[in-house]
Amino acid sequence: MNTVLYDAPGPKAKARNVLYTVVFLVVLAAVCWWVIDTVAAAGQLEWEKWSPFFTDSRSWTTYLLPALGNTLKAAFLSVVIALPLGAVLGIARLSDHRWVRGVATTIVEFFRAIPVLVLMLFANELYAQFTDVSPEVRPLYAVVTGLVLYNSSVLAEVVRAGILSLPRGQTEAAKAIGLRKGQTMSTVLLPQAVTVMLPTIVSQLVVIVKDTALGGALLGFPELLNSVRQLNANYANTIASFVVVAVIFILLNFLLTSFAGWLEQRMRRAKRSTGATLTRDDLEQLEQPGPKPISDMDTGRGM
Repeated sequence: MNTVLYDAPGPKAKARNVLYTVVFLVVLAAVCWWVIDTVAAAGQLEWEKWSPFFTDSRSWTTYLLPALGNTLKAAFLSVVIALPLGAVLGIARLSDHRWVRGVATTIVEFFRAIPVLVLMLFANELYAQFTDVSPEVRPLYAVVTGLVLYNSSVLAEVVRAGILSLPRGQTEAAKAIGLRKGQTMSTVLLPQAVTVMLPTIVSQLVVIVKDTALGGALLGFPELLNSVRQLNANYANTIASFVVVAVIFILLNFLLTSFAGWLEQRMRRAKRSTGATLTRDDLEQLEQPGPKPISDMDTGRGM
């Protein structure tokens, strides 16, 4: 069976593709050269702009590392709260009870439609006027609240879509062996759906890490991006500071996606390696005439 999604390009199409590639590379090189030349003309490539990150430890111990710690703290708290909350909302949207589905759907659709920055600003004002949260930790609370409300709603849709993507035979088989709906969800559907949902969940976790910068931009939360202001105030190196912070964000998200990829492969290998095995006692029972006792292997629970 032919699985090609489009016709193979002919000689003229191949020549055009090569031409387009060359033109694109030339334009890209010209743009990169223009950017580098402009930055160099502004004196942003001089060694004195970059030397603080290599010769002055205060740039790390006073600004970057504490800011990185705040970014990781906000992201960790948001993930720890948003993941289980999103799972609960996603499962609630699949409930047989209409009122449960209605409440969960209203929450998910409402907070998913509001920009996360608006949620952060609203939470900050809410904590300022109606709580006794100190101004020092109020930005952290506001950032975490906004991230949790928005991302739990998005993760709820991920969980719901992951469960619905499974074959209906899984649910029917669970009902056939007498499992209740809660048992079916926790022991049959969710473990299988995790592997399907994992890439999307990781993408959303990366979004959480990056969105912590919104709190630093408008709420004064001392996270990683906000440290650029302090670095620029002390070393007058805006471009260098932005580049270093961008590299830290890239490495952080790369480590997160790499760990998730390793975890996904491990889970897939574990599923492929599981299966029922026949022992010597099982073989002897199969060879004996007469009715055979019902075991886990017969009911499919050993699979």
